[in-house]
Amino acid sequence: MTISEIRKMSTEELTKQSSQIRDELAVMRRKVRTGELQNVRAIRHKRKDLARVMSVLSEQLIKETRNG
Repeated sequence: MTISEIRKMSTEELTKQSSQIRDELAVMRRKVRTGELQNVRAIRHKRKDLARVMSVLSEQLIKETRNG
C-alpha cells in the first residue's frame, strides 16, 4: 500500500483500514507462534502500512479540526 493510495481515502475508510490491518497483524502473530507463517518480514510490512494509515489519519483529523 503506497502513501498516495492512502491519502486518497476518507477518514472513515482510514479508520476501517487501520482496524483491518490490526486484525491481520494479530492473525499473523498467532501464525508465527504456531509455526504456520515463515515469512516474518510480512509482519514488518503490515506494521509499516499501519503506521502510514495512522499518520495520514492523524493529518486529516488535525486538518478537519482546524478548518471547522
